Amino acid sequence: MPLCYCLRPAAVALACLIGGGAAAQDSVEQFYRGKQIAIVVGSSAGGGYDTYARLIARTMGAAIPGNPSIVVQNMSGAGSNRAAGYVYSVAPKDGTAIGAIFPGAVLQPLLSDQPVPHDPSKFVYLGSANSDVYVCYVRSDAPVKTFKDVLDKELIVGASNPGATTYDLPLLLNSVLGAKFKIVTGYPGSREITLALERGEVQGACGIGWTGIEIMHPDWFAKDTVRALVQLSNAGHSDLNRRGVPRAAEFARSDDDRKTIELVFSQGVFGRPYVLPPGVPAERVAALRKAFIAALDDKALRAEAARMQLDVDPMPGGDLQTLVAGIYATPPHLVERARRALSVKPAAGR
Repeated sequence: MPLCYCLRPAAVALACLIGGGAAAQDSVEQFYRGKQIAIVVGSSAGGGYDTYARLIARTMGAAIPGNPSIVVQNMSGAGSNRAAGYVYSVAPKDGTAIGAIFPGAVLQPLLSDQPVPHDPSKFVYLGSANSDVYVCYVRSDAPVKTFKDVLDKELIVGASNPGATTYDLPLLLNSVLGAKFKIVTGYPGSREITLALERGEVQGACGIGWTGIEIMHPDWFAKDTVRALVQLSNAGHSDLNRRGVPRAAEFARSDDDRKTIELVFSQGVFGRPYVLPPGVPAERVAALRKAFIAALDDKALRAEAARMQLDVDPMPGGDLQTLVAGIYATPPHLVERARRALSVKPAAGR
């Protein structure tokens, strides 16, 4: 048989592969042409999550085949579990709805007995805009000056609701380290907590990303009207490490205490997760994941982020999917310890 005939099956297979890829690309482009994508943000307008989402929305559409427009919708409530539930159960499963949710909404079903309207293990993860270092911060006129003081004196902190880092993380510190945070709940997002702090309704806050605080109030720390108390992070932020702001795990009284804290703090690795509902066609998932990373690597977006003092450190969707699966495979005794720590009733509610 001539050589050309022997090569035909491989050539046909290659042609089919190329043709199939082109057809998928054409299908994605045809679907998105003239469409609008909604990014549903699980917090109120004006905070850090909202700021990131609007920055991404201005750039990402141009990186998606068909160049759909992208709009941001705010759906605050229940520590972003309201938005997560909407994206999971109600929003279209065709690739026109993206959720920008709190990392706590990813971990809550693992670490809490409180039911939520979504299953994080079934989300399709688009990626994360950055890793985040959560902090506790306090007014300079508050009765505590260091985190050690909070182990002896009460500090009133503002929070959203269970599932939000502003609620779960101070509760964790109370349960595991014996801190005395009095948690005042019911604020929709970081913006409202910040206003409550400025009005003197609360003395501090925990579980808000350091970059978000810097964006909203860069003068606070320069003028020492507000100070960082402790980092709620496994590695810490380089800037805060240089300033000598301690990490909460340094105060652990046992190895299990430390591991429990580190499990809950692992959510900071994916500080701003973006998700798709289950059932989105695979070729659209691939296109959206590629566009998400392309948007966050865009030079114009990076320049704007730098002007706004936003940290951009994207995690690809496939990596985030694998990370979440690994977290859900944590040894049961550590999960149970963390669950107990996060199920203790706070000292007070709003």
